[in-house]
Amino acid sequence: MALTTAAKTHMIKADRHLFSSSDDSVVMKQILATHSPDGRDINTRPLLRIVEDVLQRATPTVIVTPQAQLEPVDDKAHHVEVGGMLEALAYTIHRISCEITCKCSGGGDAHGTTLVLLNSLANYTWDAKVVIALAAFAVSYGEFWLTAQLHTINPLAKSVALLKQLPDILEHTDALKPRFDTINNLIKAMLDVTKCIIQFKELPSEYISPDTPAMAMALAHVPTAVYWTIRSVVACASQIVSLIGLGHEYISSTSEVWELSSLAHKVGSIHGHLTKQLDLCNRHIGEKKHIEAYQTLVRLFETVHIDNLKILRVLISSKDDLPLIDGSTKRRVSVDVLRRKIVMLFISDLDIIHEELFVLIQIYNEAHHGKLDRSYEVVWLPVTDRHVPWTAAKEETFNRLASNMPWYSLHHPSLLDPAVIKYIRDLWHFDKKPLLVVLDPQGKVVCPNALHMVWIWGSQAFPFTSNREEALWKEELWRLEFLVDEIDPIMLGWVKEGRHVCLYGGEKIEWIREFTNVMKRVSQEANIPIEMVYVGKSNPKERVKKAINVIANEKLSGYWQDPVMVWFFWVRLESMWHSKMQSGRTIDNDPIMREVMTMLSFDGSDDGWAIISHGSMDMVKSHGRKIIDCLLQFDSWKGSVQEQGFVPALTGALEPYHTHEHCTRLILPGDTGRITEQVVCAECNRPMEKFVLYRCCND
Repeated sequence: MALTTAAKTHMIKADRHLFSSSDDSVVMKQILATHSPDGRDINTRPLLRIVEDVLQRATPTVIVTPQAQLEPVDDKAHHVEVGGMLEALAYTIHRISCEITCKCSGGGDAHGTTLVLLNSLANYTWDAKVVIALAAFAVSYGEFWLTAQLHTINPLAKSVALLKQLPDILEHTDALKPRFDTINNLIKAMLDVTKCIIQFKELPSEYISPDTPAMAMALAHVPTAVYWTIRSVVACASQIVSLIGLGHEYISSTSEVWELSSLAHKVGSIHGHLTKQLDLCNRHIGEKKHIEAYQTLVRLFETVHIDNLKILRVLISSKDDLPLIDGSTKRRVSVDVLRRKIVMLFISDLDIIHEELFVLIQIYNEAHHGKLDRSYEVVWLPVTDRHVPWTAAKEETFNRLASNMPWYSLHHPSLLDPAVIKYIRDLWHFDKKPLLVVLDPQGKVVCPNALHMVWIWGSQAFPFTSNREEALWKEELWRLEFLVDEIDPIMLGWVKEGRHVCLYGGEKIEWIREFTNVMKRVSQEANIPIEMVYVGKSNPKERVKKAINVIANEKLSGYWQDPVMVWFFWVRLESMWHSKMQSGRTIDNDPIMREVMTMLSFDGSDDGWAIISHGSMDMVKSHGRKIIDCLLQFDSWKGSVQEQGFVPALTGALEPYHTHEHCTRLILPGDTGRITEQVVCAECNRPMEKFVLYRCCND
């Protein structure tokens, strides 16, 4: 319907009145002047549930025919808990309902009517005011539509409908539909704002106070929100009252529909603002709870316990009774299965290196099938970035990893509380590299990271304490068996047989070809068989694979076909370095540390290197051009081979090639920021300069 000039003028005036009143300080003073609470506290949420139930069922779209079946009543909203409260409020609700009907029938000013209702509700809290006003409206609105819905099947309803001329109204359903739709939209907006007001009241006072900025701003807007919600109640009630007795004289009013729409927009905007403030308040509460949970965790680890359950429940199961998945049965279990056991917390993100997981699973299976069966348990705690959205791809990765693990896993990364993640990062220094934190049967941390210990000694390191680590180091000597361990059993056999063994690495094909050819020629001339094995580099990617292919195709030497063996060889060396550094060892006071540093510096250089051994202890090493130049001059020192043996003769021959003019690089993965000691060059004993290297998959 086209709007007349008069109608447009009316809408503009109404618009100014509608959207300026709440900002008018005079109106605000009037609203606050009606507020005089007497201290009574009403639990308004159960009452609001009944109101919402009435308003949802009182819909103009449902007209019951004689053949229709009535919808069964869901009694969830009608609990006993509201019985006593309704006895106390029934009269007030009835009185306010009558007041609304009376004022709306007289066609009074909406603002004045709203202030009258606020005065009648002066002794109640803001949330109680708005819920009681909604309840009062729900009574008349519900009676209206109950009569409309039942007038075709219930004689009493039919007679009441005739008195109210409802049949005539229903004949104009199509014409009235815009008005009914707008009323429904406004009712929804009123309910949204009311729920929001109640949520503010229900915020825990121990975590947020009224003077907290977000809360203070919200509370300052609550009176305005209550005013506009009750004013919307008045507008809806006026529409229903105006329908009674219209009969055939009804003329559709576009301006009335527009005013209801404007109110719905206004109340919706208020709800949007309150929702933002509620989010800020909840964020504040979350931060407070986070700090409290973190401090609780700190205190727990500083306290002596009779068993580990109290700590494990805080670490693992704060939100779930069955937070773990048993890797052997794939069933969900509680933390009680870990009671009074040594627990190793395997902490990582979802980017676990395949080789790392493969070797760890092998070590775990060997230990659990041997004498250590079930003496300790491993639990995977997956740490994810909560600021990054959780995707289907991440879910798939998590499920794949968890399904491959034979130990216990957290059922889902979301079960790991943010306070626990903060503790893991702050106190256990987890960043990117996985950790294996060991808790004794009482929940005390006995090793901040046993992963290095596990890589070096496997299950021999049980019970994986720092004391056990120190004891194992006291038993070790630098020898080929320790360097290779069980990575290559065939090589260990060569050592026992007294053969000469040569390990070499690097990735430059030209150097590999030259070195292996020279080494073979010297071996033949000295009449000393030497078993050569290529061990690659610590980053066994494409270039190492290409080198292995060349070595295999040209039959240059032996090599490790499995990339896991190459990876594990270097990880054990890096673990030795970390383990020694954590215990404060240096190349000056620890000969093993010196050897490990030399091996790692070999790996950090671009050149190749070699280590040659005869038996366990007789070893010589060198890198790059130096060893090739020395071997090329074999004729000059081969006479000493007969007298001293090949390894001592080579050691002496390499002496003239030693020079202080060199550049040694030591590339160490993981967090070395906590290591404050100077790192000294293993060759010249000079302090090494510290750089920061960020490396992904550089080949």
